[in-house]
Amino acid sequence: MIYAVAGMVFGFVLGYMAANMGDHAEPRPAPPPGVAAADAEAAPPARPASPARERPSAPDPNEVRALESLAAREKGNLQSRVELGNLLMDHGQYDDAARWYREALALAPENNDVRVDLGACLVSAGKADEALAEFDRALARDPGHRKALFNKGIALMQTGKPKEAVAVWEGLLKRYPDDPQLRGLREQIDQVRATRGRS
Repeated sequence: MIYAVAGMVFGFVLGYMAANMGDHAEPRPAPPPGVAAADAEAAPPARPASPARERPSAPDPNEVRALESLAAREKGNLQSRVELGNLLMDHGQYDDAARWYREALALAPENNDVRVDLGACLVSAGKADEALAEFDRALARDPGHRKALFNKGIALMQTGKPKEAVAVWEGLLKRYPDDPQLRGLREQIDQVRATRGRS
C-alpha cells in the first residue's frame, strides 16, 4: 500500500518538477517527466523549458548525424557531445544520451551541469542507483547545486527512500527559500510525509 501511495505522490512530484525546473540547453521539447536537467554553463546556453510542447518520437536524423560527425572529427569537442546528449535525452533515448554525456565528462570531468544531466538521464532510464552516484559526485564539488539536489530527491524516491528524499528537499528549500522554481515543493514534501504516516 505504501508503494502505491508513494508512487502517486512521486508521480505528482515528477510532474511538478518537469513543469518548474527548466531544461538544459537550446529551445527544444520539455525534458523527460520528473527530471530537472542542469543549466549547461560550459556548453550550450541555458533556456526555459516548454512543457506544453509534445516531444517528437525521434530526433531529426540529420541533426544527429551532423553532431556525430562533428564529434568524430573533433575528439576534444565538448559542445557537440553535450548537444547530442541533450538532443537524445529530449527524445527519450536515454541510453544513447548517457553515452554522449559520459564522453563529455571524459573531456570535462569537473563539469557539474553535464554530470547532473547524466544523472537525470539515468533516473529517466530507471537507473536511480547509478544516478545517485552522479548526483553525489556533483554535490561533492558543489554542495548547493540546486538541480543536483532536486534530482537526488527524485532518485531517492525512485529507490524507495522517501525519508531521505524529504531530507534532501528540505535542505534544498532551506538553502533556496525564495526560489520561484521550487514553489510547491513544500506541498509535495507534506504529501510524502502524510503518505509515510499512513503506512
